[in-house]
Amino acid sequence: MDAKKYYLDGKFIGDGSLAVIAGPCSLESPELGLRVAKFVKKLCEERGLLYVFKASFDKANRTSVHAWRGPGLEKGLEQLAEIKTTAGVPVLTDIHERSQAAPAGEVADIIQIPAFLCRQTDLLVAAAKTGRIINVKKAQFLAPEDMQYVAAKCREAGNDKVIFCERGTFMGYHRLVVDMTGLVKMRELGYPVMFDATHSAQSPGGLGGMSGGDFRLAFPLARAAAGVGIDAVFAETHPNPKEALSDGPNMIPLSMMGEFLDQVLAVHNVSRKFITEPAND
Repeated sequence: MDAKKYYLDGKFIGDGSLAVIAGPCSLESPELGLRVAKFVKKLCEERGLLYVFKASFDKANRTSVHAWRGPGLEKGLEQLAEIKTTAGVPVLTDIHERSQAAPAGEVADIIQIPAFLCRQTDLLVAAAKTGRIINVKKAQFLAPEDMQYVAAKCREAGNDKVIFCERGTFMGYHRLVVDMTGLVKMRELGYPVMFDATHSAQSPGGLGGMSGGDFRLAFPLARAAAGVGIDAVFAETHPNPKEALSDGPNMIPLSMMGEFLDQVLAVHNVSRKFITEPAND
């Protein structure tokens, strides 16, 4: 099976280079989104990296029913469109319902399927029908080799532009661990792989009615993933994570993103020559 690569904004995801997907957890305001997008874009341009801004218009999977969810579909897509045009960057956002796929596909360059929903056939089919690249986060309970069935659903819906994203596996309550061999197993399926560094450092529901985490763990985890071999790194970032409306504990402070990228890129540049392509069937 030939390894796939996808062209986006003058570069490729899956050609041996490193792509960066980064932004705040949710769309808190257009000003915040633009600030983050412009800052990280500059960092990536200086390093020759493809950059995709990410943020959610609706965090439908929050721990508490009273937690911040975002501006909603209509206002959220308006913000993403403004960020995309003004900052000049591709954008990624996630969907939770079939009805969100088509309107999200009008704005987003990459549509993301949340981990808990990666087995939802109708959602995958709706995302595939937009024709956009689909980033599917592997569920915390799913074996990496079983992602082949996720890809098959998208492929049979007419869209084979799929990325597999690792974000940790449940190891008891409030605890995630990362099985780095999962990146190898998913790469062997012939699709680009992404590592979600900050959600892998999360403690789901660990603070009672909200999730905890430790953003410092994102650094060694991302270095390890780069050593195994990844096509993209995903990281949530915020100018002041302590004031963020969601996922603050595991978001990287914006001022530290340059250091984070340098660490991941240094390992990636060494390890890429050892990464083998998927074997031909």
